[in-house]
Amino acid sequence: MMKRVLYFGNPYRLRLNQGRMVLFSEEENNLNNRIEGNTLSIEDIGVVILDHPQISLSIGLMEALLENNVALVTCNGKHLPQGLLLNLDGHSLQSRLFRAQLESSEPLRKSLWQQTIKAKMNNQAAYLEELGLDAKPIRHMIKQVKSGDPENTEGRASYHYWQTVFQGFDWNEEFRRGREGAPPNAWLNYAYAILRAIVARSLVGSGMLPTWGIHHRNQYNAYCLADDIMEPYRPYADRLVRKAVEKFGPSDDLPKEVKAWLLKLSAITVTFDDQTSPLMIGVYRTTASLARCFEGELRRIRYPDWGLDVEL
Repeated sequence: MMKRVLYFGNPYRLRLNQGRMVLFSEEENNLNNRIEGNTLSIEDIGVVILDHPQISLSIGLMEALLENNVALVTCNGKHLPQGLLLNLDGHSLQSRLFRAQLESSEPLRKSLWQQTIKAKMNNQAAYLEELGLDAKPIRHMIKQVKSGDPENTEGRASYHYWQTVFQGFDWNEEFRRGREGAPPNAWLNYAYAILRAIVARSLVGSGMLPTWGIHHRNQYNAYCLADDIMEPYRPYADRLVRKAVEKFGPSDDLPKEVKAWLLKLSAITVTFDDQTSPLMIGVYRTTASLARCFEGELRRIRYPDWGLDVEL
């Protein structure tokens, strides 16, 4: 079932009542004075983004959200996602799947990373082609990706991609991707943080440990596997950001209307073998196939092929 991504940017009090999230204004905390119409079934929620220092959650609500595998994202003073809280017990066979993941062979992990990079580059090239931009260098490099990508073909492809994807905008003819860079880098950061939460949530739901990656190995990163598996989905976030730039114009800030626009990410259409689904469901198909790879049932991860741009 498709889950909702919720954003809270006002000082609400969030409480649990009969299996539902109930919203109160900061001044009110009485069930008789709750905000009219603002109750949500916990079962319908996938990600909750908390973006105000005066938001409060009851322990009962937090417990219910985590039991239903909801990802809780907290934002910093710049309104960028900073923290991610996930369920520690997201699958009935979690111990067995953890063991399979941790004991996976290096050749398997290198093969899975090769598949991941090829899928990412294919989607990057397809998006450039959709825009009428030059994708030939990336198409050529896809054929060069070896097991484990020891020659960092991904990095060379990404350099061409970022030099190309925002062409046509007078405000930024030579875009450079960087967390602290010029617009629309802040919007990309926000979109990627949402995507990371969706992928991490799905990994936990598929019984895997988000920390233990197939390629990323940063000892300070608690979500290495999420960062690996989200790679082929990044171009979908890029497309949403580019459309936001076209719609709202570039900005160093993150206006509320842009945040609302980027929350569409979970519901955009992705394609698997000519079958379409919302991105959040597509991510679960990917993580479920990865779990089967670790258990020796499959040798390939299911990643989406670039599909038509379906407006929400």
